[in-house]
Amino acid sequence: MRRLKSDKSIIKDLPDKIVKDDYCVLTPEQAALYQETVDKNLALINEGMDRFERSALVIQMIMQLKQICNAPIQFEKSSPFKGPEYSGKMERLFAILDDLFEADKKVLIFTQFRQMGHLLEQWLKDRYGEEPHFIHGGLSVKQRQELVDSFQNDRSRRMMILSLKAAGTGLNLTAASAVIHFDLWWNPAVENQATDRAYRIGQKKNVTVYRFITANSFEEKINALIESKKALAEMTVATGEHWITELDNKQLEEIFTLSENLSAQ
Repeated sequence: MRRLKSDKSIIKDLPDKIVKDDYCVLTPEQAALYQETVDKNLALINEGMDRFERSALVIQMIMQLKQICNAPIQFEKSSPFKGPEYSGKMERLFAILDDLFEADKKVLIFTQFRQMGHLLEQWLKDRYGEEPHFIHGGLSVKQRQELVDSFQNDRSRRMMILSLKAAGTGLNLTAASAVIHFDLWWNPAVENQATDRAYRIGQKKNVTVYRFITANSFEEKINALIESKKALAEMTVATGEHWITELDNKQLEEIFTLSENLSAQ
């Protein structure tokens, strides 16, 4: 956990922003699917291919594993593991939301996947009896503003789901005092842009930011790698995850293969 204070010489009104790396545990179903996907992709990479093909395959594997870490049904529509009970992140999300709602706090939930956003809509509605608003790229500017106004002004609206890219700039959601990054893009600039929908001028409460990271997976290893390399923390919004494709085969295997006890949870 780290407590970040804004430069008070520039912005004197802002409270604190508290950032937590929140570790989630894969369900057995997720773990099996994860390792099967890693083994299949690493076998192809080790067979040898040109740089362009290799880069494309690594990016594809990252996206596949992110989906698996979110929920099996996001990765595979025909998966028999359809419910939130097969997702370690959903178990953690429910626990955090239970506490936030008991404390009468509003929350923003960010995902980079529109499909995951729709799953969250349904699962959160089933659990809490409230269908959350979802801001994504398919909405008009007017529709987005209507949802923002509703969230800001309606006390009964406790949660909002947002697509990471659709909600990058321009939205004022200071009614929320908690932000959850359900899946990460490992780019500090992108994360901060999203978090700043709540942590901006007009915010009167401390803002708690939860970064969901799947323990013992590539999510934890890449996060640790970024934290250890100051240069990577200066990545621009456009950089994304393509730097990962430059790692050699052994490094890729170390990063993507599940570890037994990497996390200190």
